[in-house]
Amino acid sequence: MSFDHPHNRDIASCRFVLATDLDGTFLGGSEEDRARLYDWIEANRDTIGLIFVTGRDPKFIGELCDGGVPWPEYVVGDVGTTIARVQDGTIHPIEPLEVEIAETWGNAGDKVRDALHGHPGLTLQPTDFRYRVSYDLDAEAFDPSAHDKVRDMGHDPLVSDDRYFDVLPRGISKGPSLRRLVTHLGIEEGRVLAAGDTLNDLSMLQCGLQAVAVGGAEEALLNEVSGLPHVHTAEAIGAAGILEAVEAFNLHPLPKGA
Repeated sequence: MSFDHPHNRDIASCRFVLATDLDGTFLGGSEEDRARLYDWIEANRDTIGLIFVTGRDPKFIGELCDGGVPWPEYVVGDVGTTIARVQDGTIHPIEPLEVEIAETWGNAGDKVRDALHGHPGLTLQPTDFRYRVSYDLDAEAFDPSAHDKVRDMGHDPLVSDDRYFDVLPRGISKGPSLRRLVTHLGIEEGRVLAAGDTLNDLSMLQCGLQAVAVGGAEEALLNEVSGLPHVHTAEAIGAAGILEAVEAFNLHPLPKGA
């Protein structure tokens, strides 16, 4: 099934805005649960806004949506280093929101790659990201001195799911970039739900917006958000966990059977 591009509109007027991670969260759970969530969003595009907050890059997101996932109105991609709007199937970075990101990162990519070249447990990912450098991580072979190397260069290291190692501009991640976008768009914060499942979602779940750690989330993430009153820890996996949190926070009427 494919979904139409959302109408170009101000999502600040929506009753509810879902800001969600992709892998393990929006794309997690059973095929039936994903279909229930996606069809519900599409049936209520006048009252539900959608923001993808992901480590994935714009090219991946475009291919994903062309393949049968609802299109978002906005994207916080590349682990928070891209902030963009979506128009007619094309993802356009919002330059004023990325100025600080670009200035903080500078031209650091080559220096980071040189410093971590051959580092035990890290394999450089082939995608040439604009304001980050990313690696696949072998947890058994990994030498944690990589964290100090990155911090000494003035950047932030981020390990997620014991499988990925990201080097990010200092102070830039999913949470701060999502808050910047929500403020820019004038969205009432109480209408937003942030959803995630791994440590690279931590800043998004801690940033003060209503949030959910979906069922099946990384144990390290659950340990960090345990006890936070604005974070719902869902029993249901992935997409079903998002719907569980929508009901828990009374954000929008749910689809029948959810």
